[in-house]
Amino acid sequence: MTLNRPAFGILLILPVMILLMCMLSGGPAYGQTKQSREKLQQTKKQLELEIRYTTELLEKTQKNKKTSMNKLQVLAKQIKSRQELINTINLQLDDVQVQIQVQNVQIDRMNKQLRELKSEYARMIYYACRTMNGHNKLMFIFSSKDFNQAYQRIKYYQQYSAYRRSQVARIESTRRAIDSHCKELEEQKNAKLTLVQSQQLEKQKLDREKTEKAAAVEEFSSKEKQLTATLKTKQQAARKLENEIEKLIADDIRASAERARKKAAKTSNPATASKTATKKEVMEFTPGELELSSSFSANRGHLPWPCDRGFISSGFGEHPHPVLEHVKVKNNGIDIMTEHESVVKAVFKGKVSRVMSFPTLNHVVIIRHGDYLTVYSNLGEVHVREGQDVGARQDIGKVQPDAEDQKSEFHFELWRGKMIQNPEDWLAKK
Repeated sequence: MTLNRPAFGILLILPVMILLMCMLSGGPAYGQTKQSREKLQQTKKQLELEIRYTTELLEKTQKNKKTSMNKLQVLAKQIKSRQELINTINLQLDDVQVQIQVQNVQIDRMNKQLRELKSEYARMIYYACRTMNGHNKLMFIFSSKDFNQAYQRIKYYQQYSAYRRSQVARIESTRRAIDSHCKELEEQKNAKLTLVQSQQLEKQKLDREKTEKAAAVEEFSSKEKQLTATLKTKQQAARKLENEIEKLIADDIRASAERARKKAAKTSNPATASKTATKKEVMEFTPGELELSSSFSANRGHLPWPCDRGFISSGFGEHPHPVLEHVKVKNNGIDIMTEHESVVKAVFKGKVSRVMSFPTLNHVVIIRHGDYLTVYSNLGEVHVREGQDVGARQDIGKVQPDAEDQKSEFHFELWRGKMIQNPEDWLAKK
């Protein structure tokens, strides 16, 4: 079957028309909504704040010429944030480019409309000059058969004049709209230029940071034995802390079972009560503790951070060692890098269950929130005691200062019953 030329032309133009309609309608495939643009801008600002903070931490360590693992972690975080910032800028650039294309299409469409309006108005003026001078108008009216026809002819002249005035108004309105779109187009081109310059600058900084990180990794690679020994010591301390937490949970369960046995003994056979209580492997909570557990659970994803400023230097679960190849590091919580001797705060109200000390981990504070436990370790100072009630955001101590760097790191864990949780799922997004 052979298509005639007009039909074939329509088939070629149709996809272009559909694309332009989608762009003009602001479809999600071709442009960001106002809400998503604002979200991109917020993400960009947050990433810039994170980079500014890690830059401050790096500047504080410039006096120490010896490369530390902490410095390597800060560099890794900065590189990650910088890459995310570049990705965000790329999304903004894509959106601005689509907006520019849409503006160009709208300006072309309105220029065509303006030409048509001017052409139509010109024809109206020409017609009016030929047929609607004063003599012809009077002749046209007085030649009416009756008064009603004369009235209709007068109304016709009035409506024609009004239509001419409306055409002038439409021409002026279209011209103003074109000027407005041209102004927006210029602003969008300037925004694109600014984003491109920002993108290039961030890429240059990213390359420098990657080079610095590679040099730091190479320096550490020559200290494999030292790193392996340090990692082994940290893993032993982590296992000891995990054992102490499990022991604490077991002690709390036994104490809970004993309370339940004594309560049951007052209302039933003592032997039966004792047998029932010893079978329990979960804690029995008071109404107040149950309410506290429920409140804690309801704040999942909204808990405040345990420090004012900082970033996650080591995430939850297993992940590769930053230097040692083929070595996995297990983390029962998260490590947070912060400023020198920063204050650590409780993430929720509760009661201090334990205050302990371990080699490598220094002071450790464990707070119970009903069925939940939060653990804060590597504290240099402790400002609470066992059995003390604490409120959300209450100061519980200070981070152990790093001997070499002007920044410090502490460890944070979150447990529900006997199950370890990922703290990142519970803390509010920064």
